Amino acid sequence: MENKLRIIGGVWRSRIIKFADAPGLRPTPSRVRETLFNWLQADVINSHCLDLFAGSGALGFEAASRGANRVVQVESNPKVCEKLAENITGLAAMQITVISQDAADFLQNADARFDLVFLDPPFGQNLVAPTCRQLEGNGWLSDFAKIYVEAERHLRLTDMPANWRLLKNQAAGDVGFYLYQRSA
Repeated sequence: MENKLRIIGGVWRSRIIKFADAPGLRPTPSRVRETLFNWLQADVINSHCLDLFAGSGALGFEAASRGANRVVQVESNPKVCEKLAENITGLAAMQITVISQDAADFLQNADARFDLVFLDPPFGQNLVAPTCRQLEGNGWLSDFAKIYVEAERHLRLTDMPANWRLLKNQAAGDVGFYLYQRSA
């Protein structure tokens, strides 16, 4: 089965991207993406973004469409990575790179620093806090990076890095979404 979604802003506004049918893959709804990018409007242009657990790639493509200089999409499912690569080719999105690797393995050793991180791990696997600790502890974040977290609505994000401040949060359906800012 082939799934599709529409990019909602920027140079690729209204363009369709396709994503693989994979267990646990649930693209960020357009309403949530719109809210998130309203929150981030001043932060996306010229930023370096990391899209962990990229899935459909909706967040990374949205960031690139809105002026991000570099987007790295990390995804462990090879079929999902193939679709991400097809979308990159179809949009001529040369600022996006796909890395086919488990997010925890990818985060072992920092080789770049990111201004924006999109973190939307599979639900029910308790990956949010450990992934956030890896991002902070392994040197992946610029001094005042912003980190978007999407998780189960009922999940309590109590074990986040101490130097991260919650800026905004909302819920939509079964999803809770949060925007944090790191302080150096």
